[in-house]
Amino acid sequence: MMLFLLTCLLAVLPVVSTKSPIFGPEEVSSVEGKSVSIKCYYPDSSVNRHSRKYWCRQGASGRCVTLISSEGYISKDYEGRANITNFPESNTFVVDIAHLTKDDTGNYKCGLGISSRGLSFDVSLEVSQGPEHLEDVQVHTAELGKSVTIKCPFKPENMQKKKSLCKKSGQNCPLVIDSLDYVSPSYSNRVKFSIEGTSQLVFSVSINRLRLSDAGMYLCMAGDNPSSTEQRAVELQVLKPEPELLYGELRGSINFDCALGPEEANEPKFLCRMSDGEACDLIINTLGKKAPAFEGRILLSPKDKKGVFSVLVTGLKKEDAGRYLCGANPRGLPEEGWPVRAWHLFINEESKFPYSPSVVKGVAGGSVAVLCPYNPKERNLQKYWCRWDQNQNGHCPLLVDSEGLVNEMYEGRLALYEEPGNGTYTVILNKLTSQDAGFYWCLTDGDVRWRSTVELKIVEGDPSLKVQENVTAQVGQTLKLPCHFPCKFYSYEKYWCKWNNRGCQALPSQDEGPSQAFVNCNLNSQIISLTLNQVTKADEGWYWCGVKQGHRYEDTVAVYVAVEEAAKGSHNFIQVNAHANKEAVEPNVRVVENKAESSPGLVVEGREGTGDQAGGSRAAADAGSSEGQGGSSTVLVSTLVPLALVLALGAMALWVARARHRRNVDRISIGSYRTDISMSDFENSRDFGARENMGASSVTQETSLGDKNEFAATAESTTENEEPKKAKRSSKEEADMAYTAFLIQSNNMAANVQVNPSEA
Repeated sequence: MMLFLLTCLLAVLPVVSTKSPIFGPEEVSSVEGKSVSIKCYYPDSSVNRHSRKYWCRQGASGRCVTLISSEGYISKDYEGRANITNFPESNTFVVDIAHLTKDDTGNYKCGLGISSRGLSFDVSLEVSQGPEHLEDVQVHTAELGKSVTIKCPFKPENMQKKKSLCKKSGQNCPLVIDSLDYVSPSYSNRVKFSIEGTSQLVFSVSINRLRLSDAGMYLCMAGDNPSSTEQRAVELQVLKPEPELLYGELRGSINFDCALGPEEANEPKFLCRMSDGEACDLIINTLGKKAPAFEGRILLSPKDKKGVFSVLVTGLKKEDAGRYLCGANPRGLPEEGWPVRAWHLFINEESKFPYSPSVVKGVAGGSVAVLCPYNPKERNLQKYWCRWDQNQNGHCPLLVDSEGLVNEMYEGRLALYEEPGNGTYTVILNKLTSQDAGFYWCLTDGDVRWRSTVELKIVEGDPSLKVQENVTAQVGQTLKLPCHFPCKFYSYEKYWCKWNNRGCQALPSQDEGPSQAFVNCNLNSQIISLTLNQVTKADEGWYWCGVKQGHRYEDTVAVYVAVEEAAKGSHNFIQVNAHANKEAVEPNVRVVENKAESSPGLVVEGREGTGDQAGGSRAAADAGSSEGQGGSSTVLVSTLVPLALVLALGAMALWVARARHRRNVDRISIGSYRTDISMSDFENSRDFGARENMGASSVTQETSLGDKNEFAATAESTTENEEPKKAKRSSKEEADMAYTAFLIQSNNMAANVQVNPSEA
């Protein structure tokens, strides 16, 4: 069972998952004795251009029997009346068959490969009976929407009698027009009666704007009595326009060239696509209407004054495949009876065109980089970028090209970069605004199939790169421009460049380390600076800061540098404050405004986190800051700062006292009795006031303590002091007294500060 299911799956997969890139006409019709040409397209590749081409006929069993091939084989049925020709420059081959017969009606395939099982396309051929086989019938053939003139001869005896033309409908023949000025309502304003001259004995009926319903059998009549009226049969064949085949590539472009004739030159033009049935849905017309599905990727433009116009469609999709009609009439809509031309568009899904996004998104103040493909064989041709105008069907005004043209409205924020050899070029647009949203086209002077479109959308968000918007420098000074990069660009190549109408020339720059313009970010956020030494008027202009990966450009930001004559006593070095643009810095990032000083040696740094500057810049900044405060803030600061210092010193003194106490405490054991004795208990300075060792003898006493025996050796009897000894204090008591004295001293100092804050 599993084997059976696997076999079925393998049989179905090729059918549903692959689509042959070979394309030709689905239906071909002709008449006996005539000839027919079937054109088949194949994908553009060297292998396909040299592969075997064939034409085969499908049998009832599903087998396709080869009738003719490009390798010289031809079947007996086709000998002398068929051939196959390859056109590698247009990636097509044509099968010509002459002397058609009814037996040629059937289903065929035009294909590519070593056998009839290769890539192929199904073609249905129908051969009908020719008009020459109808006896005593005059046949007229005309295309849909065109005109036809039916000439009706008559006998001399009917010269003065009524002439008329009627159309047969079953057993009846309703009148179309006669010589007495009658006109059928269904032919109103499009039929005309005339007699060319009495000597020729012929009257003519002209019918214009032919409809499919006009086809049929007509009778030319001369006479008043139906029983004796002279009659001649005329057959009118109205042919649908044979669709021209168009082979399109997915993501590529296609051009519909429509030639209708000079009589429709002044009528509104349109292009529509056939849907189910006979309806033709409007895509675009010269009256300003467009289908939403083709918004931004279609242009209609007249070519000359003879009714010829073209419609270009870019960004082809799979759903664009189908039948199309172009035409002209007063309403600019498809209507029966007006001339049209037809196409059958095939979309090759195995496209050679590189993938590029159809939509790019940018934020206000940010930038976008658009990648435009072009035919690598045409790398020396001029490249363009234009903006599609939704109000004008044939208008896409140029914004920039590869020869240096830049629209003046985009000066300083638009550049085109060529990448020779890789089949793409890049267009960068920065300083975006909401007005920049819309559709843009990539064009070259070469193959129109490579034209492409992209939609630019402006979304909510903040620009990734941060610089000051406008900078003013002075002649002769040194200018430093910082640019902030967020963490996501840590591994990207950073650069500064000076913009001109031919692009943006890279300039040397240096990394300034971490940036503080981005919060919630690690040290991978950076500042890169551009330094201009000895600024001149030639340095004035637009400068870009950007990132790239290899040859692929990413975000950019532009800043304009204005240069003016140096003022007397100005600096020799100016650095643009990295945080001058308040909107570019998060609220919790501190920004210090740098003020110009008269000292020529002062270097003002705009980036936070730097050390003290030469010439005492930190002191100057502190002084300037103090002068800007009010009187109440000065008193508060003057009071709190000394008090904090006193408290800190007191805490340190207390810690030292306790540390010394712990160091001087020894634990001794006398028998089973354990006690802590401070070494200060053996000193006299604490017991006898300010005089050192006043009650101590010069003879050292040594005492030995043991479990049972006690020895006391005295070299000299001690002299007792006449004053009575004071009671000894413990070390804890001494510490408490020292802490009490510290608190009293601190309170006194705080009181003095409040009384006279200026002295503090």
